[in-house]
Amino acid sequence: MMETTHSEEYSTSRVLHLAFELGNEGWNLGFSTSLGQSVRRRRVEAGDLMSVREEIRAAKKRFGLPKTAAVKSCYEAGRDGFWLHRCLLSEGVENIVVDSASIEVSRRSKRAKTDDLDVEKLLTMLIRYHNGEKKMWSVVHVPSLEAEDRRHPHRQLVSLKRDRTRHINRIKGLLASQGLRLAVGAKFLKRLETVCLWDSSPLPSGLRARLEREYAGLRFVEQQIGELEAERREEICSSTDPSVEKVRHLMNLRGIGENSAWLFVMEFFGWREFRNRRQVGGLAGLTPTPYQSGGEMREQGISKAGNRLIRAMAIEIAWGWLRYQPDSELTHWFYEKFGQGSKRLRKIGIVAMARKLLIALWNYLETGEIPPGAQLKA
Repeated sequence: MMETTHSEEYSTSRVLHLAFELGNEGWNLGFSTSLGQSVRRRRVEAGDLMSVREEIRAAKKRFGLPKTAAVKSCYEAGRDGFWLHRCLLSEGVENIVVDSASIEVSRRSKRAKTDDLDVEKLLTMLIRYHNGEKKMWSVVHVPSLEAEDRRHPHRQLVSLKRDRTRHINRIKGLLASQGLRLAVGAKFLKRLETVCLWDSSPLPSGLRARLEREYAGLRFVEQQIGELEAERREEICSSTDPSVEKVRHLMNLRGIGENSAWLFVMEFFGWREFRNRRQVGGLAGLTPTPYQSGGEMREQGISKAGNRLIRAMAIEIAWGWLRYQPDSELTHWFYEKFGQGSKRLRKIGIVAMARKLLIALWNYLETGEIPPGAQLKA
C-alpha cells in the first residue's frame, strides 16, 4: 500500500495544472502541480497564445518538471466559446470546459471575489477533479466545429423572430399612444397615410417617420426570416447529412414540425451522446429539485439548469402532442393524472410530460421504436 501511495503521488507531481480566468482585456493564468502548493499566477493579453506557451514553459521550469510533462487545464464556459479548447487540444494540453454554474461557492451572503481568487479556486478544483472527484462540477460536452456551426441558423432564426415581435409591439405601442389601432401587415404604409388623430389632424411628422423606419426594420427582419426558412427547407429536402436524416425521421411523427425537429436535433440529439434517460432530462433542465432537511420535505420545481431553447420547445410540443397524438400513452397518462386538475396543476403536469416526451423522442431516434400509441404522418 505504501508503494502504491508513493507512486501515485509521484505521478501526480509530474503533471502541470493550469487554470484560465478569461476576460475581455486579459487572461489570468494559475499554475500548480498539487494541492497546498503555492500558486504561480501570471497575466497575459486576451488571445495571446504565444505568451500562454511561454508561461507554460516557464511554469514547468519553475516547478522542476521536464519539458515533456503533461499539462491539464480548464476554463469556464462563456463568451470565448470553445476555440481555446480546440487550440489547447492541438497543443497537446488536456483541457476541460467547466459549467460556471456548477462551481462551488461559499454559502455566506457576502464573499470576497477577485480574478486571483477565481483562478485559485478553479485550479484547486481542477486538481481535485483529476484526483478522482468527478462529480465535483459539471464538464461541458464540447461539440465539434461542424456541429457548433450547425446551430447558428436556427439560433439566428429564434433571434430574428424575437426582433420581429419587438418591431410589431413597438409600432402598435406608438400608435396606441395616440389612440390609434392599425394592423401591421403588407398594406401598413398605405393605411398609415389615411390615419388621423382624434381631432382629424394628420399624424405628426416625427411620429410618422419613426413608424416608417420601424416598419422598414420589420420588413428587413421578415425578409431574413424567409431566407433562413427557405434554406432550411431546401436542406431538409436534399441533404444527406446524418443530422438532417434525424430531422426527417422526427418529422414523420404527427405533432412534430420543421421548427421543433430541427431544433431538437441540432441542439440536442444530433451530436450529444446520452447514456440514459436521466441525462436527457437533466440537460433539458426538466429534472425535479427536492428539498429535504430532517422532517421537512418539499419540491422546489424543475432545475432549469439545461438548454433553454430545448426546454421551451419541449413544453410547447408537449401541448401540441395532446392535440395531434390523442391515442398515445403519453396523452392518456397526462389526462389520467392532470386532466381533472386545476389550470396550475395542468401546467405542472405538462412539464412532466415534456420530459417524458423528450425521452421518448430520444429513444425513437436511437432505436427506431415509435412512442407507444403515437401515429406517423400520412
